[in-house]
Amino acid sequence: MLKNHEKRTYQRGELIAFKITEESGQGKFFTAYAKNISRGGFFIVSISPRELGERFHITFQIPDTDFTIRCQCEVVWMSKYHPETKIEPGYGIRFIDLPEDIAIRIDNWIVLQGL
Repeated sequence: MLKNHEKRTYQRGELIAFKITEESGQGKFFTAYAKNISRGGFFIVSISPRELGERFHITFQIPDTDFTIRCQCEVVWMSKYHPETKIEPGYGIRFIDLPEDIAIRIDNWIVLQGL
């Protein structure tokens, strides 16, 4: 059986934390924090993860860059909070409509960070 990191298709920066804004279906916005990123998606830290398959729009800015990204995403993995486990609660999202030029900028940023 493959471990989660062995299943990943894209290089992932593991050591970052940045702020994202999620847009809910009711037009409400809230702020969350992501711990890693790749051109395919990222992990959002949350004690109340969204449901698998849920789709929504996000806006975020990669740290120390001048570009803001807005795209649709889908929840593809989740981990609920449990006091007896060391697994961080949250959910993994997959970018659905990320433009290729932005994906390349994310790849380049990860390489520059040495992540």
